[in-house]
Amino acid sequence: MTYGELYRRGRDALEGAGVPEAELDARLLLEWVCGTDRNDLLAHGDRERSAGEQEEYERLIAGRKGRIPLQHLTGVQAFMGLEFAVDGHVLVPRQDTEVLVEEALRNLHDGMRILDMCTGSGCILISLLHYSNDCRGVGADISGEALAVARGNAERLLGASACAWMRDGTEVLDGCGADLACAEDRQGRISFIESDLFHGIEGRFDIIVSNPPYIRSGEIPGLMPEVREHEPVLALDGGEDGLDFYRRILEGCRAHLCGGGMLFLEIGYDQGEAVSGLLEEAGFLEVAVVKDYAGLDRVVCGTLGFG
Repeated sequence: MTYGELYRRGRDALEGAGVPEAELDARLLLEWVCGTDRNDLLAHGDRERSAGEQEEYERLIAGRKGRIPLQHLTGVQAFMGLEFAVDGHVLVPRQDTEVLVEEALRNLHDGMRILDMCTGSGCILISLLHYSNDCRGVGADISGEALAVARGNAERLLGASACAWMRDGTEVLDGCGADLACAEDRQGRISFIESDLFHGIEGRFDIIVSNPPYIRSGEIPGLMPEVREHEPVLALDGGEDGLDFYRRILEGCRAHLCGGGMLFLEIGYDQGEAVSGLLEEAGFLEVAVVKDYAGLDRVVCGTLGFG
């Protein structure tokens, strides 16, 4: 079967299953299987593909018809110009979250210490460290499985090839899993800690960033199946009003944020007023709401005063 025939078969199958952006997903999956790019469909659509490529492509198309996210099928997602490994234990990094990283980068200076709460794949913290100098960071998450994904991304993208893992106070050099407590590269640039928010966190930080769960519990059943059925509910459910984690972060962050330090929070499109109000009530100064590329509220940030 030719390249073009494979693409059309995949496109038609996804369209018939009602998959959004069927044409794009069919092309991206074909490029993934064949190691090609978008020009090949136009320039080399008549080239025959191997039986193995056809079989693998049809397998991925079947998965996408079942509404498995494209990123879970390929195992990767681009974010901030970097390629992150993802699986069902972490949220797929989204372009909206790049706004959070960009805002933090504008206020990040050499040598600062960063805490990434609810780190997931580590995409926020790793991006901040990748695009800064001499900064150090801690990524915290309640999920050991998520931290295993973050560790792999840090090893690959930051060159943290030798990671020290702590279990019950004992350092080990291999393995990972739900009993994971802490991982740190030998240079001390990045650490990962299994923690329910601030419960396992020590020390103070110049910047705290977080993309916490913020979807209202009652809205989760109505989410797209790619999200509802394949992304971790722990990373989605923000409680009845979607604000539970913002309240908890604000309760704990004062003990871990330096005076003059900044807090950056990703929010839902309709949460700007509520979350900025919570920061102001907590005594934060210069509270601001930042919009995303679609003109929707996406980030709330503020500065902790001295004293």
